[in-house]
Amino acid sequence: MPYVHKLYEVDYKSGAIKRKNKTCPKCGSFMAFHQKPVARWHCGRCGYVEYAPK
Repeated sequence: MPYVHKLYEVDYKSGAIKRKNKTCPKCGSFMAFHQKPVARWHCGRCGYVEYAPK
């Protein structure tokens, strides 16, 4: 599977393209979700961390 298919999902009925992961509010790149040790969204480019609500 090409890498781009991991980042976006396509709704073929409406033709809309949507990002799967959040966008970093500081730098605008993709954020990754990590479950352990604490559930959080993390930006690998600028180091911004957003903790998921419990």
